[in-house]
Amino acid sequence: MKKESQKNLQSRFLGLSKRSFDNHYRRCNFNLGKKGQVAVFVILAIVIVASIGLFFVLRGNIFGVRVPAELEPVYDYYLSCVENEAVNGAMILGQQGGYIETPEFSPGSEYMPFSSHLGFMGLGIPYWYYISGNGIIREQMPSVEKLESELENYVEGGMLFCDFAEFNERGFVVELDNEDIAVNVKIEENNIGVEVNQRLNIQFGEASWTGKSHSENVKSSLGKFYGLAKKIYLDNKETMFLENYGVDVLRLYAPVDGTEISCVPKVWGVDDVRIGLIDALEANVPAIKLEGEYYNLKSEENGYFVHDLGESVDTNVNFMYSGNWPMKMEVWPSDGSILRADPVGTQEGLGMMGFCYVPYHFVYDFAFPVLIQLYSGNEMFQFPVVVSIDKNNPREALDVEGLPNVVPELCRHKNSEMIVYTYNTNLDPVEAKIKFRCFDTSCDIGETESRGGDAILVEKFPQCVNGYIIASAEGYKTKKFLVSTVDEGSVDVILDKEYVLDLVVEGLGRSIVTFSKDDGSSTTVAYPDQKQIALSEGQYEVQVYVYGDSNLKLSGMSTPKCVEVSQSGFFGLFGATEEKCFNLDVPDQTVESAVSGGGTQKYYVSESELNGANRVVVVPENFGVPSKIEDLQLNYNHVQTSGLDVRFE
Repeated sequence: MKKESQKNLQSRFLGLSKRSFDNHYRRCNFNLGKKGQVAVFVILAIVIVASIGLFFVLRGNIFGVRVPAELEPVYDYYLSCVENEAVNGAMILGQQGGYIETPEFSPGSEYMPFSSHLGFMGLGIPYWYYISGNGIIREQMPSVEKLESELENYVEGGMLFCDFAEFNERGFVVELDNEDIAVNVKIEENNIGVEVNQRLNIQFGEASWTGKSHSENVKSSLGKFYGLAKKIYLDNKETMFLENYGVDVLRLYAPVDGTEISCVPKVWGVDDVRIGLIDALEANVPAIKLEGEYYNLKSEENGYFVHDLGESVDTNVNFMYSGNWPMKMEVWPSDGSILRADPVGTQEGLGMMGFCYVPYHFVYDFAFPVLIQLYSGNEMFQFPVVVSIDKNNPREALDVEGLPNVVPELCRHKNSEMIVYTYNTNLDPVEAKIKFRCFDTSCDIGETESRGGDAILVEKFPQCVNGYIIASAEGYKTKKFLVSTVDEGSVDVILDKEYVLDLVVEGLGRSIVTFSKDDGSSTTVAYPDQKQIALSEGQYEVQVYVYGDSNLKLSGMSTPKCVEVSQSGFFGLFGATEEKCFNLDVPDQTVESAVSGGGTQKYYVSESELNGANRVVVVPENFGVPSKIEDLQLNYNHVQTSGLDVRFE
């Protein structure tokens, strides 16, 4: 190969074509003499040397990092620090719902038991949707920009602990500027791009290298997982598919609406209903799937649990519920311990019906957490939401970004200062929680605190005529005190100590025992399934229904029923009606359990009796098992007119 001429080399360096360079060269020769030619070559030589030096100085920033081979182990270790911090930060983001620094913790309350974080495996994972302890709807779904910002701060802080001690021992000199450092993170679907601006100088023997801009691509599914998590969350806001599953669980595993052919009251323990719902959620929530390819249905029936997100999901998605997590369940009508539905057809004057049935309708407020996990291999992203059912229906699909305030309007306007004292019957101070109820609105006010010889609360109350101050304390019966808060004032609330005693119903079988107090409260026990009762001092009406086995046969019947309905067609538009008739068919039934004893007794329960007793014994009268429908009604009447023997032992 022929050696290139100096003229050709010069033309290539200047970026000129050979022809252009020749013209330029001739013009230079035309204008300059021999000395001018020497000057041009000196200038060119200086430019060449300077360019070569500048190239080696800036090559790391222009052409990518190129460190001398003997220094590469140190720089590779530095990049591994960047990668490890990004991987660890992404793992924390996935475990904590997109947060490294979690939002400030906010506790739940007796009214709404959900705090701002769900406790799981020692972690406090921020809810993306929850209802705070004071009833405010909260949303904490972070944006992808928030994830990137949190990861940038994490990597920046972690780079301070990149330790080069091992290399220092081997003779390397490593200088890292920890004062001037900036990190930029870009989260994409399957990788995380990390750029670190930090001055790094490495020396070993005669070799040295300095760089400031460093970049690393980290393989990660964080972006993919977050994108899918956001779609799931927003879809549930719109479709309420988790709430709809919750309604189905409620109606399948708890008494909500129904009618049963029976002459015996239906009784459910509230705690039993709660436990049944917990068991049902633990069994059903994990069965929920998203339409996709990450599972195989064992049967067609399981298709009920598959929700269509609008796309085929190829990532493992797991829905979780634990019975150890908080749950809200309130049900009406209820006395707090049991749900009761009485039969129709046993009352006086209804014998002509010839049958008995028990209708029931209960209304629930029901809320529970669901943890949604997305995972593949060792990577995971999880976030919790509170599923809320209001009055047997899914919550309304609200735009919670505005954080609508669901605190009742009355509770937000507290203008009258009230002083509340709480004592027991011996006038000893008792610390108690204080609420205020005005019509159908209830407000949390605070708690009385012991000061000297009093338990006192000084707080502002909403203005209301004939409202109730409600005081509750553990071991005491909840007390309501009628008061008007239009003007400032003070109230003394005396709390009755509550005693838990064993209950014995002598001589007969299954019984419904009710202690109704003169203040309107009552306690009902289904004996012998429940064998304890909580009582406080006061005047009670004690009533017992005893049920025995029966073979009473009630014949079926068919009764014609006619109703007026709108006429079909043109005349129906103008209010014309017609009579439609149908048969109301009642099947044959056997009354397997019927009232066979009981009674009613008024009894004043003193605190001395309660304090000195271990059990309360109730002895009802025996009426005998009814043999016909008239006897059944007669036995119900006997319960109202017969007495009881009540004693404390």
